[in-house]
Amino acid sequence: MADISDSAARAARDLRVVFSRLRRRIREVAQNTDLSPSQESALTLVGKHGAATASALAAAEGVRPQSMATTLAALDQHGLIRRAPDPDDGRRQLVTLTDAGRARIEGNRQVREEWLARAFQDRYSEEERQTVLQALELMERLSRP
Repeated sequence: MADISDSAARAARDLRVVFSRLRRRIREVAQNTDLSPSQESALTLVGKHGAATASALAAAEGVRPQSMATTLAALDQHGLIRRAPDPDDGRRQLVTLTDAGRARIEGNRQVREEWLARAFQDRYSEEERQTVLQALELMERLSRP
């Protein structure tokens, strides 16, 4: 890291730490205790992918198919997903969200967003919020390829 400035190294380290803490805190806000973190993650994944096979979900989540099957069974027991035969290959099943699954994802998203907006409102002045917005515009460059 000889060609990296001290300020760049510090920014990278501090940003990673702050984002990790913030991500954890946001997860805690909407945490429903009846699902494990892996079940919550899989539920969100099903919501993003739409109809998908268990093996495709396992690959997307980076877990073994057997682990995903166990996770999906738990989500099925909670009535959050449904399984139906794949119209292209009747041997496979497609997993989709139920209305309850969609409501749960949307409810979690709303709770997290409201918490974060309230935190900005209560903890920062208007000038500080504008500074955060400017910083986020700069940070957007990091997310681009």
